[in-house]
Amino acid sequence: MSICVFGDSVAKGVIYDEAKNKYIHLKNSFINMFSQKLNLRVENYARFGCTVTKGIEILSRHKNELSSFSHTLLEFGGNDCDLQWNEISDSPEAEHLPNVPLPQFEEKYLKMIDIVRRTGSVPVMLNLPPLDSERFLKWVSRGQSRENILKFLGDVNAIFKWQESYSIAVKKLAQLHGVRFVDIRSAFMREDSYSDYLCRDGMHPNEKGHALVGRLLSERNFLLSN
Repeated sequence: MSICVFGDSVAKGVIYDEAKNKYIHLKNSFINMFSQKLNLRVENYARFGCTVTKGIEILSRHKNELSSFSHTLLEFGGNDCDLQWNEISDSPEAEHLPNVPLPQFEEKYLKMIDIVRRTGSVPVMLNLPPLDSERFLKWVSRGQSRENILKFLGDVNAIFKWQESYSIAVKKLAQLHGVRFVDIRSAFMREDSYSDYLCRDGMHPNEKGHALVGRLLSERNFLLSN
């Protein structure tokens, strides 16, 4: 059995290494962990900063290869819901749109699902790990006006709710269109302190977070579900 992966830095296994003070690729990422445990062949096309817009382009370039993979994992939303925080810092009173507004996000995600299904590969959707709002705000406001960003948000918890709306949309799409779905968000939220499973930036799962998702994917065994 074999799988291919399309998504962003979470699926690629990118974490923030505090000792090196930079982002690195984690050897024991959740994709590598569960694929090794189940002895799967994996091709990972995920990219740092990838949105569904870019995802469609990458998927389309590789669509002729998808028929050789039994399953195609899709993990998007984190970059789609993100905003241009420097612009918000400069003009908190102005209107600011996410990288991919929610209606377009859903539309383009459905297009990806259709592309995958046409190849004969089985699409599997993963939702988003939760954010640590305080840690995330501290991260994106570096060199910016935290006060102005908070003025735009109204409340720091708005970050969590905004990102959550994209995760909810992923689950809804999976349910409405009969796509296999793995709820990684709930795995984090069930922990006493899910922030312990996130990097300093408040958004990327750390090594502990990847281990959590890797166990979930292995135990869930979605590859054999109906």
